[in-house]
Amino acid sequence: MSRRLSWLIALVVIVASGALMGLLGGGDSGDQSPVPVPTAAESARADAVRAEFPGGDQAPVLLVLTRDDGAALSTADRDAADQARQRMLTAAGANNAGPPVQVSEDGQAAIAVVPLNSDLSGFALTDEVKALRGAATDGLPDDLKAEVTGGPAFGADIADSFSGANFTLLAVTAAVVALLLIVTYRSPVLWLVPLLVIAFADRVGGVVGSAVAEGLGMSPDGSTTGITSVLVFGAGTNYALLLISRYREELGRNESHHDALSTAVRRAGPAIIASNATVVLALLTLLFATSPSTRSLGVQAASGLVVAAVFVLLVLPPFLDLFGRKLFWPFIPRVGATALTEGGAWHRVADGVARRPALVSIVAIGALALLCTGLLRTPIGLSQTEQFRVQAESVSGFDTLADHFPSGLTDPTLVIASTDRTAEVQRAITATPGVVSATPAGTSPQGLTQWSVVLAAAPATDEAFDTIDALRDAVHGADPAGLVGGSDAKARDAAGAAGHDRAVVVPAILAVVLLVLFVLLRSALAPLVLVAVTVLSALAALGLGGWASVHLFGFPALDNSVPLFALLFLVALGVDYTIFLVTRAREETPEHGTRDGIVRAVSATGAVITSAGIVLAAVFCVLGVLPLIALTQVGIIVGLGILLDTFVVRTVVIPALFTLIGPKIWWPALQDAGDGPDAAGAGGRHRAGAAAHP
Repeated sequence: MSRRLSWLIALVVIVASGALMGLLGGGDSGDQSPVPVPTAAESARADAVRAEFPGGDQAPVLLVLTRDDGAALSTADRDAADQARQRMLTAAGANNAGPPVQVSEDGQAAIAVVPLNSDLSGFALTDEVKALRGAATDGLPDDLKAEVTGGPAFGADIADSFSGANFTLLAVTAAVVALLLIVTYRSPVLWLVPLLVIAFADRVGGVVGSAVAEGLGMSPDGSTTGITSVLVFGAGTNYALLLISRYREELGRNESHHDALSTAVRRAGPAIIASNATVVLALLTLLFATSPSTRSLGVQAASGLVVAAVFVLLVLPPFLDLFGRKLFWPFIPRVGATALTEGGAWHRVADGVARRPALVSIVAIGALALLCTGLLRTPIGLSQTEQFRVQAESVSGFDTLADHFPSGLTDPTLVIASTDRTAEVQRAITATPGVVSATPAGTSPQGLTQWSVVLAAAPATDEAFDTIDALRDAVHGADPAGLVGGSDAKARDAAGAAGHDRAVVVPAILAVVLLVLFVLLRSALAPLVLVAVTVLSALAALGLGGWASVHLFGFPALDNSVPLFALLFLVALGVDYTIFLVTRAREETPEHGTRDGIVRAVSATGAVITSAGIVLAAVFCVLGVLPLIALTQVGIIVGLGILLDTFVVRTVVIPALFTLIGPKIWWPALQDAGDGPDAAGAGGRHRAGAAAHP
C-alpha cells in the first residue's frame, strides 16, 4: 500500500470516528447499575406485576436510627426518629405515607419506611437518595446515627460508586500501559505513538459499543463499560506490540523502513485479524446468556475490539512510517540485526524445552492440574450486602437492621396470586418450612392479591434460597400463575441465570475458538491440543485466583458472574497468544521442521508475547480501582491466568507438546513438515531446511 493511500485511509478512520463520537455522545451507561436478573425471571415478573397495585410504582427506602453508645432509645430519640422520617417524606414528596416509626424489641434501633419512585435510576436515583440522607441527618441530635438503606439505596450507592470511577480506570490503565511500553521499548518516544492511538480507539470503542448495545435494547452499565475499556486497552496494546515487534524485526532485513513496515503489516496482519476475530466471536457468544448485563458486555466489548483492531491496522502504521527508524531511538534497529539468534534467551528456553518434551509436559500439566483443585474450596455467590469493596451506607445500614430486627422483617419476600385463590395460597405460604409469617398487603384492580412474607433464614443464604424454592413450589401448586419475588428471589434467580449462562456460553466459546483455529491452521490435531491446554490453563487460573480471592484477599466468595467472565477472557485472550505463536511456527515449519519451527517461533515471539502478557495482566489488575468485588475478582483471576499463559503455556507446554507429537500436529495442512529432521529424534540438532529441501 502506498504512503498516500495509507494516510488517506487513516484520516478517514479518524474523521469518521470523531463524527461518531460527536453524533452519539458519551451517554450515561457508565453510571448505571448492573442488571443480573433477566426480564423473564419470576422475580422480575413479580416486580412488573407489583406495579399494578396501589403504591406499586414505589420502592421502600429504609431509615434506621441507633445511638452512638449502643444504649436503648429514649422517648426524645424516638421523637427525633419520627421527625427525621417526616423530613424524608417531605423531601420525597410522599406526604405522610407509609407506616409509623417502629422500634426493635431490644429498644436499641428504630426503623422508618419512606416510599420512593421505583422508576428512578442512575444519577437521578443517586441524587434522590442523597437528598433523603441529607434530610434524615438535618437537625438530628449528635448522639444519634441515621443510616438509609433498602433496595433504592443499594442501587444509588452502586451508581454513585461508579461516578468518576471509569475516568480513574482510564487514567490508571493509560499510566500502566505507558510505563510498560517504556520498559518494553526503552525509548522516550516510541511508546507515545501506540498509546495515543489506542487511547483514542478506547474512547471511540466505548461510545460505539454503548450505542450498539442500547440500539439493540440492552442494558449497558458501569461494570460492562469498565471491562470493555480494559479489553480495548489490553487487546489493542497486544496488537500494537505484535505489529511493532514484527516491524523492528523487518527493519533488520530492509534498508527502507517503508518496505519493512509494509512487510510487517502483511505478515502480522493475519495473526492480528485472526486473534481479533476469535475474541470478538467468543464475546458474541454472550448473546446466548440470559443475564442482561452479560449480554450487553458481549456486544459492547465485541464492538470495542473491532474498533481497536481497525485503529492498530489502519491508523497506527502511517504514524510509525512517519517517524521511520528514529522512532526506536536510542536502540535503532540496523540492517543485519535478527531476533532469531541461537544465543538469545528465548531460543535457549525453547531449545531446552524441546530437548526433554515428555518430562516438561508431565511436570507443567501436572502443576496446572494441581492449581485447578483450588476450585474445590472456593464458594460462589455474593449477597447484596457483599457486592461492595468500599464502605457503603446501604450495606452498613442493612447490617444494623439485621442486628436489631428479624432478618426477614426488614426485607420481606413478595408473593402475588389470584384473589379468588387467597385461602389456598395463604395456606400454602404458611405451610412452607422456613416461613415465619405471611401478611396480605393489598389487592389490585386486576384481581390479584399480594402477601408480605417473612423468612427465617438470613438474606441471600443457601437456607433462604431453599425456602424460596419451596415457597415457589407451594405457591405454584395453589395457583399456577402465582409469583414469588423480592430480594431473596432476585438473588436466587441471578444465581440460576449465572449457572445457565455458564452451561450454555462456555461450550459455545470453546466451539468458536476451535472453529477459528481449524480455519486458521487447517490442521486436525493442533486446534484440539491448543484448546485443551488453554482450558486447563483457564481452570488453573480460576482455581488459583478463586482461592486467592477468598483465602488471601478475604472476600466472602466469588460473585456468580465471575467464573463465566474469567473463563471467557482467559480462553479467548489465551488463544490470542496461541495464534501469535502458532502462526509463526506454521510459517517457520516448512523450511525448518516441526521441532526447529516451534523453537524459532518461541525465539521470535517470546519477547513480544511476554511483553503483551505482562501488559494485559497489569491492565486487568487495574479493574481493582472499580468499587465492586466482582470486578476486582475478575482482575485477579484473569491477571494470574494471563501470566500462566505467558510463562507456562506459551513458553513451555505448547512447545513441549508440539515437539513430542512431531509432524502429525500439522496434518493435513503440512503433510511433510519436519519429517526429515524429526526422524532424527526430538532431542537432537536439526539443520534448517531438511524437511522442505531433502
